[in-house]
Amino acid sequence: MDQPNLNLRVAVIGAGTMGIGIAQVAAAAGHQVQLFDIAASAARQALGALAQRLRQRVAAGKADATTTEALLARIQPAESLNSLADSGLVIEAVAEKLAIKQSLFRDLEALCSPATLFASNTSSLSITAIAGALQHPQRLAGLHFFNPAPLMKLVEIVSGLDTSAETVATLQRLTRQWGKQSVLCRSTPGFIVNRVARPFYAEALRALEEQVADAATLDAVIRDAGGFAMGPMQLTDMIGQDINYAVTESVFQAFFQDPRFTPSLVQQELVAAGRLGRKSGRGFYRYGDHQPPVAAVLPASTAALPRSITLHGDAAGIALLSKLLSGNAQSIKQSGQTSAYARIDEVTLMLTNGKTASQVADETATPVVLFDLSADYSQATSVAISCAAQNDARHNATIVRLLQSLGKKVIALPDYPGLLVMRTLAMLANEALDVVNKGVASAEDTDHAMRYGVNYPRGPLEWGTSLGWQHILTTLENLQLYYGEPRYRPMPLLRHYASLSSGAQP
Repeated sequence: MDQPNLNLRVAVIGAGTMGIGIAQVAAAAGHQVQLFDIAASAARQALGALAQRLRQRVAAGKADATTTEALLARIQPAESLNSLADSGLVIEAVAEKLAIKQSLFRDLEALCSPATLFASNTSSLSITAIAGALQHPQRLAGLHFFNPAPLMKLVEIVSGLDTSAETVATLQRLTRQWGKQSVLCRSTPGFIVNRVARPFYAEALRALEEQVADAATLDAVIRDAGGFAMGPMQLTDMIGQDINYAVTESVFQAFFQDPRFTPSLVQQELVAAGRLGRKSGRGFYRYGDHQPPVAAVLPASTAALPRSITLHGDAAGIALLSKLLSGNAQSIKQSGQTSAYARIDEVTLMLTNGKTASQVADETATPVVLFDLSADYSQATSVAISCAAQNDARHNATIVRLLQSLGKKVIALPDYPGLLVMRTLAMLANEALDVVNKGVASAEDTDHAMRYGVNYPRGPLEWGTSLGWQHILTTLENLQLYYGEPRYRPMPLLRHYASLSSGAQP
């Protein structure tokens, strides 16, 4: 790694959680940092709280005392904006109000050297609009850190219409020296992460509105079966329901009320009631002394194990089924068909494709059980299924017994189209492809953003390529047909990749 330019003085404006976190990152890399806040005592209070946290780590044997004290000594509170005049880089992390940011950078431009770079940590405002207040907008870019800034690896470097290539290159080099994974994107609503991540929350919130299951069970499907680090309701409680709702509302309005970003009425009600999550003691869950709710998992089945298991379909589909069934098939019959399935005795078991199990049962004239997607079936502790209304109880029991014999907890959802993980991944991948198609970011940076910014188990584009774009397209087309809504419309680049060979990737 190239060495940081320690002569570069860094100023951070705003002493809230993000501001002090960014200051810590810069100081840890060896820079002299000035921290300014419009509230006179805020910078000193933030530094005091940081010192207490870091010294507690030293006391616990988790950090070196000398290194910690040197870091703290490199951050100094600034008494006025004028004292930032000799800064080489100024990063603002103030209130998300366009007029405030524009006024701040206008004042800084009058104070600082023409060589000073300006960066905004905004998560939702247009970098082009912020830079519009400057006489030299080429010196300003977005530098969007994720909370907590010292721990989260991702930084989005956002270019406005006039941001210069030199500004971007300098910020790339600097964030790399700070140990961060930077991604480049154009200034569009939500940038990469806050735009592409909307379906992760939206599909689970829709399932909750439609009474598919309670919050704990839906979270378990996404987390324990799907492979994500946290469930959507669990995560929004941690973020703050008000913050998550505001981001969704902002993206929805910025995209001219496109239905694919429609906010949730359930979440709106939580915000209206002041149930903001962990910080208020109650959101989707209660906190404090309350026992966390438990996901609805099926009890151990006493049914007999199936007599025969045969896998049908193309090689990719059979490989996926084999991962779920841990190689327990007695025979394999390959064909060119795209919908792979397992015939377990007389029951058809297949990965959901956006249709209900009952629809598939009508089409195949067999009992049908659908299972949901997982990032890694071998590591998942649970699997989610839905059963056709036409099935006998013994058909369902056979599948449950088989899956439980493979060490999986089984979560039975109602006959819900696309279950939950599959429809979520389909929407994530669809949005990610639109980001690439519109030139907002590269495919590689889009996947990196979702891996490092929100800890997804796989980048949505890598995952879509692995699963097969035709399956993603079919899932969305079936959901669009089922709901009759443009929310699930496939993006042009998805149709393009689905029309190519299975190995096509963005």
